[in-house]
Amino acid sequence: MALRLVRALWLFGTILASYGLYYLLRRVVGRRRGKPPPWLQRHRDRVDARNARRMLRGMLRLRGVFIKLGQVLSVLGGFLPRAFTRELESLQDNVPPHPFRDVERTFLAAYGKSPEQCFASIERVPIAAASLGQVHAATLTDGRKVAVKVLYPRIRDVIRVDMRAVAVVIRVVKRWLPLQHLETVHRSLVDLLRRETDYLHEAQCMEKMAKNFAGEPDIVFPEVVHELTTRDILTMSYMDGVKITRLDELDRLGIDRRTLATRLVQSFYKQLFVDRYFHADPHPGNFLAQKGADGAPRIVVLDFGAISEVADSLVDGALEVLQGVMSADGPMVLRGFRRMGFVAPGGNEALLEQTVMTYFKKLLNVKDHSAGALMRADMKDLEKLASPEVGDLHDLMRSIAYPDGWFYVERAAVIAFWLVGQIDPALDTMSVGVPYVLPLVMQKQMQERASAPSAPS
Repeated sequence: MALRLVRALWLFGTILASYGLYYLLRRVVGRRRGKPPPWLQRHRDRVDARNARRMLRGMLRLRGVFIKLGQVLSVLGGFLPRAFTRELESLQDNVPPHPFRDVERTFLAAYGKSPEQCFASIERVPIAAASLGQVHAATLTDGRKVAVKVLYPRIRDVIRVDMRAVAVVIRVVKRWLPLQHLETVHRSLVDLLRRETDYLHEAQCMEKMAKNFAGEPDIVFPEVVHELTTRDILTMSYMDGVKITRLDELDRLGIDRRTLATRLVQSFYKQLFVDRYFHADPHPGNFLAQKGADGAPRIVVLDFGAISEVADSLVDGALEVLQGVMSADGPMVLRGFRRMGFVAPGGNEALLEQTVMTYFKKLLNVKDHSAGALMRADMKDLEKLASPEVGDLHDLMRSIAYPDGWFYVERAAVIAFWLVGQIDPALDTMSVGVPYVLPLVMQKQMQERASAPSAPS
C-alpha cells in the first residue's frame, strides 16, 4: 500500500511539475511581450496532451479509485483542459476486468464457498467490469439466470490509500488556484465510494427506486436475490436488453430513439425533482433498452451504488432557475441561484449577480439546447458562451460556494445530458423535461399540503 501511495503521488507530482515549468515560462515571456505569443499557446497544447495521456496511463495502472476519479473528471472537467476530458472519456466503458481468482477470494471470504458451490453455474468471463467490482452471469439451482456483482478484494484498503493521495494533491493544487470547492468534491467522492462498496446498501436503493417507478411499466429494474447478497456480493435477476447507446441494434429492433430518449429525460427529471432520489451515475453502461410487447421502448436501469438523495433547497432552487429560463424571468433565475446555496459567505454578491444575469441573457439567445447543437457549434462561440465575462475571475471563484450534494447532481446531469445526446442529438432535454415534471411537482406539493396536520385553532 505504501508503494501505491508513492506511485500515485509521483503521477500527480510529475503532472503538476510539468505545469509549473510552463507557468514559469509564461510569466517570463509575458513580462517581456505583454501577452503570451502563439508559440507558447501551442506549447501549452502539447503539455496538455502529454499530461492527459500520462494521467490516463497512470490511472489504468493504479486502477481502483483512480479509474473512478478519472470517470468523474471526464464529465466534471470544466476546470480541466479539453485534452484531459478526451483521454479520460475512455474510462467510462473500457475498464479492464480482474482475474476470476479475485472473484473466488471474495466468495470464500463471504460464504466460505467457491462461486461454483453457490450457483449451479457461473461464467468466468465477466459481462461487465468497473473500477470497484465486476459482474458475472450465473444460474441458480432452480434454473433462474442471475447477474452477480462482486467487489474486488481489499478494495476498501485501496480506497483509503488513494484518497490520502488525492487529498495531498488537492492541498498542492489549492496553492496554485483559488478553487474553493475542491475539499467538498473530495468529501463527496469519499462518501460516494463508501456507498458504492456496500452492496447491501445498493440492494436497498434498487428496491426503493423500483418502488418509486412502480406505476411506470416502461422503466424496469432487477430484483434482488437476498439469500445470495452480502456487503461484498450482490445477486440480482439477469436483465436482457441492448446497451442503450448501440444505435444500430436499436434501429434493427425497431426501437424508436426519440421516444426512448424522451422517456430517459422524463425519468431523470422525475427522480431529481419529484422523488428527490436519483441515479447519480447515468452513464451508458447502466441502461439497457428493450422493445415492449406493445412495441414501445422499455428502459432497464442498472447499478444503484451511486443513488443519492437531494436537498429540498437544491431542488426548489433549481426549479426556480428552470422556470426563470423558460419564462425569461431574470430575477427568478437569480433567486433560484441563491436558494440553491451558491453564494459563498462574504462573497462579492454584486459580482455574482452580474455574472448570473450575464449567463441568463446568453441562455435566452440560445434557441436550441440539444446536445447536437452543442456538438455543431463553433468552438469560439462555445468559449464565448462559457466565459463569465468578469474583470476579476479570482474574486468570482472565491464568491461561489459549492452546496452540499451538488457534486452528485452536477455529475448526474452532465452524464445524462450527453447520454441522451448520443441516442437523439436533436432532442432538447429542457423543453422535454420541464413541461413534463412541473405538473408532477405541483401535484406532489398539493398532496403534501393536504396531508399536513392542521394548525390548532
